[in-house]
Order: sequence, then C-alpha cells, then structure tokens
Amino acid sequence: MDILSNLKYTKGSRKKRKRIARGAGSGHGGTATRGSNGQLSRSGAKHKAWFEGGQMPLQRRIPKFGFTNIFKTEYQLVNVDSLQKLVDSKKINEGVINPVTLKEIGLVSSLNKPVKLLGNGEVKAKFQIEVNAFSQSAKNKIEAAGGSVKKI
Repeated sequence: MDILSNLKYTKGSRKKRKRIARGAGSGHGGTATRGSNGQLSRSGAKHKAWFEGGQMPLQRRIPKFGFTNIFKTEYQLVNVDSLQKLVDSKKINEGVINPVTLKEIGLVSSLNKPVKLLGNGEVKAKFQIEVNAFSQSAKNKIEAAGGSVKKI
C-alpha cells in the first residue's frame, strides 16, 4: 500500500549530482570546486571565447597584408573557342552575338556584370560580336575569320 509518506523515486530515474557550495559536509564546500585563486574563482567570472589570458590574441598574431580594391570590375569571361563550339553544334548561327544572346545560351550567368571576350582557341565562323571588352588576340582571330568585334 502506497502512502504519500512512503513514496520514493524509481531506481535510476534520478542522477547523482554534486551539490556545490552547500557546506563543508557536502564535500564541495569552501571554494565550491572553483579552486583557490584566479579570475575564474571570482563571482560573476566570465571571459570571451577568444580571450587567451593576456597572451597576444590569434587575430593580432596573424600577419595582415594585401589590398582589396572595392572598385574592381569583374568580367564574365568568354573564349572564342566556346563560341566556335556552339556554331559547330548549331546552337547559334553566324551573325550578331551580344550579352543577351550569350545569357540565353548559358555562356554568361548575369547581365549585370560586363562580358569580356578572350582569344583562347581557333575561330572559323564569321561573328559580329558586341561585348564590353575584348583581348587583342580575340579581335585578331575574329577579324581574320571575317567577323567583327564591337565594344558596347
């Protein structure tokens, strides 16, 4: 018969934990497991996760160098051989190519960034291409094939 005065917790339902700062008889009185002296033995003691005890912090020890130009223009690069491959696979015709058609084909990802044409590869087709910038070798190869390059 269970009477309220006889109730006990089921075995294993309660964990044994140390009750700190509850007097010398608890075995965890006195300094309450904090040790004798130092910053962390004081009440309200805490420090930032990156604090190294007065040692020179990591973010100040590591050398800093270089310069990042925030006004740099990042071009989307297109090589002439990739245009030639598209002509060979009949995805584009010889004719006028501009950033909008390059976006539709999938050679550039955005119309917000300027497009630059580079001269890597060979060209046989006649292109009339309009881009924001181009290399001299790309211009020479396209003009040698009978095309033209225009800066927009």
